[in-house]
Amino acid sequence: MKAEAPQSTLSLQFRRVRANRLAMVSVWVLLAVVLMCYLGPYAFPFTGEDADFDNISAPIDLFSAHPFGTDDYGRDLLVRVLEGGRVSLAIGFLGALVAGVIGVLYGAVSGFVGGRVDNLMMRAVEVLYGFPYIILVILLGLLFGGGTLALFAAIVFTLWLTPAVIVRAQAQSLAKREFVEAARAGGMPNWQIIWTHIVPNCVSVVIVYGSLLVPEVILSESFLSFLGIGIKEPQASWGNLIQAGTSAMETDLRLLLLPGMLLATVLFCLNFIADGLRDAFDPNER
Repeated sequence: MKAEAPQSTLSLQFRRVRANRLAMVSVWVLLAVVLMCYLGPYAFPFTGEDADFDNISAPIDLFSAHPFGTDDYGRDLLVRVLEGGRVSLAIGFLGALVAGVIGVLYGAVSGFVGGRVDNLMMRAVEVLYGFPYIILVILLGLLFGGGTLALFAAIVFTLWLTPAVIVRAQAQSLAKREFVEAARAGGMPNWQIIWTHIVPNCVSVVIVYGSLLVPEVILSESFLSFLGIGIKEPQASWGNLIQAGTSAMETDLRLLLLPGMLLATVLFCLNFIADGLRDAFDPNER
């Protein structure tokens, strides 16, 4: 009988994730919401900014041109919420990716090199940790002229700090391992050791924390847009749609419920996925 080929640790960990039913259901629900936000608006002959003056504040009518009605300006609520989801999801996933990459590379270099370089790099992180988040957003808004770019820069500029600290601790431990010492003895340069040995061996930690970073970025964007210092009208995001819905909740609750329910669904799914990844990658659970 032919023996089975041994599986890598990473493949075994993802196999455990697939065995987690709640996490996998969350993956499919999240995928459905993402596809709906990115493809759904193309099913309509208008955009979220087009006004239908003949149907201002139209109620829900699933068999009409505006299934979930329109807002006070005659704009289709469903299309507007889906287009707002594009913005919030794009900022969430792209912001988490950029912040994660910066944090991983920064932490890997700091932890592997050590000494004065590590001390200087970590002092810089501590300084940035103490910088008020809202003031940073306002300053970057003035620098970039406001809008999506300023919001994205502010979120990334603050959220790469925690992954950098986490990876730095991992890199310090890995720097003392035998395979790293063997790479040094073989004449491999530091940048290559970091890229081929340190960073790949931090993948487990990065995947788990990255799954927590995405909802944090989405929630940050929604919170800042809700406060009026993020995405601004006429461009939609779930944050400013919820803000508009709260001001009209006494007269038209659906303006709040539709973006709020989609945002809550995405955040729940991401947290369940993060729990599944944490359980699968936790060495104490193996």
